[in-house]
Amino acid sequence: MLLVDDLLLAPIHGLLWIFGKIHDAAQEEIAGEADAITEELRELYMMLETGRITEAEFDARERTLLDRLEAVQDRESEPDEEEDDEGEVDDEEDEDAGEEE
Repeated sequence: MLLVDDLLLAPIHGLLWIFGKIHDAAQEEIAGEADAITEELRELYMMLETGRITEAEFDARERTLLDRLEAVQDRESEPDEEEDDEGEVDDEEDEDAGEEE
């Protein structure tokens, strides 16, 4: 009976694996976005110090970049809350495994 269950659930396990990989790729992209914004801020400070932009231009662009960085950091903190919920699912799977034995 377990072999039949494994065969019937294989597509679902495959989809879960694919969704996990998509989630991981999205997390890497978010981390890369934060690094890119930080690099833009560094360049912005250098342009201000060298006099290539005015203080007003600097303030406007800095505000925009800091808002984007804050939004990225907020998105990064959200998956931590979801991971706590996943722990509850794992407990249920452990209970199901105990019933099969």
